[in-house]
Amino acid sequence: MKGYRSQTGFTLIEALIALVVLSIGLLGVAAMQLKALQSAHMGYQRSVVSLAAIDAQERAWAALSELGSCPDASALTDIEGAWLGEWFGGVLIDVNSGIVRTGECRYTVTVEWREERFMDEESLDPFVYLFRLPEL
Repeated sequence: MKGYRSQTGFTLIEALIALVVLSIGLLGVAAMQLKALQSAHMGYQRSVVSLAAIDAQERAWAALSELGSCPDASALTDIEGAWLGEWFGGVLIDVNSGIVRTGECRYTVTVEWREERFMDEESLDPFVYLFRLPEL
């Protein structure tokens, strides 16, 4: 057994390699956490946008009860102005949202908003909500 040395621990190079591998893994975990936070925020934004669209429908229902008929273009302009002022004054950043009458008592609410937390390559599709009021 001459010339045979037994090793009893890690060398400095092995410890540095292990540290590099560990730091790369931790960077990956941090990137996944950031993406999870962005996705959770996008889910929150979609929930708020859905509530805004339902609010537009509720405003049309209120106009239906006041007018006795489905809101026409002039009533819809008033509804849309109040709705945009309520939701896009501080809750969301409006890009091109609106309420459009598409037929007899049929309406389309389109909500487009700007999200500043996402990268340029990520885009948010507009939220489109269709509803129909009963004809009286």
